[in-house]
Amino acid sequence: MPSTVIRNIDYQEDASRLQITFQTGAIYNYYGVPEAVYMGLRQARSKGAYFNKHISGIFPFKRVSSSV
Repeated sequence: MPSTVIRNIDYQEDASRLQITFQTGAIYNYYGVPEAVYMGLRQARSKGAYFNKHISGIFPFKRVSSSV
């Protein structure tokens, strides 16, 4: 289901790293994210709501790119 907040998500299992590209073009890496959280985000009806409840403010992150 398309998201108004998140454009793309990618998960690197061996590093437990979740990369999220937002609709603004900003790209963030979130570290120490369990695969179950990634799968929950993929399956969520509202990816923005899931992100806010289960990822934002919980996992350390780094912005890796600004708006395109």
